[in-house]
Formats: sequence, C-alpha cells, structure tokens
Amino acid sequence: MLITISGEDQAGVTAGLTALLTEYAVNILDIGQAVIHAALSLGLLVELPEGCASEEVEQAVRAFALRRDLRVVTSVVSHQSYSQWVEAQGRARYIITLLSRKITSDQLARVTRVIARHELNIDGINRLSGRIPLGKLPALSKACLEFSARGTLRDPAAFRGDLLEVASAMEMDLAFQQDNMYRRNRRLVVFDMDSTLIEAEVIDELAKLAGVGDQVSAITERAMRGEIDFSESFRTRVALLKGLDESALQSVAQRLKITEGAEHLISTLRTLGYKTAILSGGFTYFARFLQARLGIDYVFANELDIADGRVTGNIRGTIVDGARKAELLRQLADEQGIDLQQVIAVGDGANDLPMLSIAGLGIAFRAKPLVQKSAEQSISTLGLDAILYLLGFSDRYQGRA
Repeated sequence: MLITISGEDQAGVTAGLTALLTEYAVNILDIGQAVIHAALSLGLLVELPEGCASEEVEQAVRAFALRRDLRVVTSVVSHQSYSQWVEAQGRARYIITLLSRKITSDQLARVTRVIARHELNIDGINRLSGRIPLGKLPALSKACLEFSARGTLRDPAAFRGDLLEVASAMEMDLAFQQDNMYRRNRRLVVFDMDSTLIEAEVIDELAKLAGVGDQVSAITERAMRGEIDFSESFRTRVALLKGLDESALQSVAQRLKITEGAEHLISTLRTLGYKTAILSGGFTYFARFLQARLGIDYVFANELDIADGRVTGNIRGTIVDGARKAELLRQLADEQGIDLQQVIAVGDGANDLPMLSIAGLGIAFRAKPLVQKSAEQSISTLGLDAILYLLGFSDRYQGRA
C-alpha cells in the first residue's frame, strides 16, 4: 500500500503514523518526507502482512490524518507494479546540478524538458543552496538545485550537448555526472592559478610594469585559447620581461584579487580532509604567496630567473605546460595512494585540458570557449565554491544556511 500524507507541517506526524502502522505489523519498503515552507509531504510504501485487510489499515490511516487536519491518499500496489519498480532501481543513476544566481521557472522547464526528451526519469530534486530573500538579489547570491534521475542514457554526448545549449541560453551552469561511489569520495583537488584561483594573468600584470603589456597580453590570450603552443609562447613572453626590477613581483602579489569563493572552497575542503595543489603555468613566487594565504598543500609552477635584482628573461628548470600538469596530477595521486577518479582538476585555459581530461572530475572554470566545450563540467555563473555543490554538499553542511 502507498500512503501519501500532506498538509501543514507539525511535530510528531511521522512518529504517530509509524506507531499506528506498528499495530498492523507492516514492513516499510520505502519512505520519503519533504517540507517546503511549512507544507509537509510524507510518503510511505508499506508491505501488509498475510491476512491483514488493506481496508482496515486505510480507515485507520484516514482517521489519524483527520485528527491532525491532514490530507491522505492511499492506493494498493500490485505485486507486478512493485516488481517493476524494484527492477528500475537497478538502472544507472545520474546527477544533474543546476547552478545560477537565481532559479526561474523557465530554467526548470527547459532543463526538465531535456531530461524527459532523453527518457530519464527524475526521482528526486533537492535544493542545495541557502534560502534566497525576496526582492533584490544580494551581491554574489547562489542558487543550486540537484536532480537525481534514472534510466538508460542512449547518447550521453548528445545529452551533455543539449544541457550545455540550454545553460548557455539561460545564464546558468548545468553539470552532469553519473552517481557512483567516487562522487563523494574525492580526496585531492588541483587548481590552475592564473584566472582560476586569482582574477588575473600574473605575467600580463608584470608585463604592464615592464612596458610590454599589450604584446604579452595578446600572446597570452592566443595561448589560453589553444591557438599557439604554450611552452613556446611562455618563453617568448618571459623574454619580454627581461630587465624588470625584482620589486615588481611583490607589488603585483600584493594587488592580487582572489577569485570569488576560493577561500571558502579551500577552507571547507581542508576541513573535510581533502588535499589541495596548485599546478600552474605561472610563477612559483605567486603560487607560494597563494599557498600561504589559502592553505594549499602542494605547489608546482615555473621558477622565474632573477639575477642582480632583475628578471633575466629566462626560466629555471622544466616549464609546467599542459603535459607537465597531467604528469604532476598523476604523481600526486600516486603519492596519496588514490585512484585518478578521486581527483578533481580545475582550470580555465587550453593548457589545463590534459589534467582536466584525466581527473575523475574535470571542471572548466570561467574558461575559454574551447575549454568549456572540451571539459566534462563547466562553471561560469558562480564562484569556485560552487564546486562543493557538484560534490553534493549543501549550504547547511557548509555552515551557510
């Protein structure tokens, strides 16, 4: 028997109903409860013992609901219907996460239409973000819904493409993941630095002080879009910095703007026991500065050569390019004794794609179009701490709601 009770939320409904059902020795096959703005919805699927009359149970439940001024609907479920429902539980489960500054009915209509068109069935919707006040949105507001869907997805690439198309048209992000054991068992998060953890390309800021800002910025933009080889472009840009006074590094470091949500994300990850790393095609000087400020565990970046207090225009050691980032990610995972599926990689440029592609969760953050299209996940509308939503953590568990 399926029992559904609704009405104004009040203390003791679940306790009272289950105590009543105990008198009939029923087994609970499934139960779900939700409260939205003091409105209760409680559903139970119960197995009646042999010889127990469903009419008698139904009358008792209706009397219970009447005493509490609640509405009740009951229906008898056939063995065949129940068996089909159990079999459906074996289908693959997917998580679709909607990220936006606010959520509109149009967004929901379009997202759920895509889900239905690909023949997936939504069996749960949860709000992970805190409650949004009426009226004007507060600065940097966050809204997140998590959909749990089941079914046989015949063309995952087409489904992901349809979600991306809707997201682009509706000022939101949509993440799509298979719900497996790795989703809440990630252990290591690696970040690009420039335009990911900080809202700047440091080499461009140094170039401005060296009087070659336009030249370097143009090369940087082409490299991040993947139009030219990163290592080649990096050596060219660093060479243009030759003669820059060493004090310029400190001046730029003091002005760095941390990306929205970065501090909250990393402090939360640290509390949860995650390890974090910077894998940057930028400079070690600035990566160390961020390491100290944010509490990052590991840093790998490029060592800018300085002699007699001035930049020489050269790099010491191996350049951290895309291939090197992927190599370092594998190395860190091996050292931690974890599977690559337990690693999250976050970046914005074409040189981040190798590490994004091998990580269990690769996230293009406010990325160039090529990177957004190539990465499995993309976040553009919210800050870095939206990554916590992709892991299934609501604001309640982050102390923010």
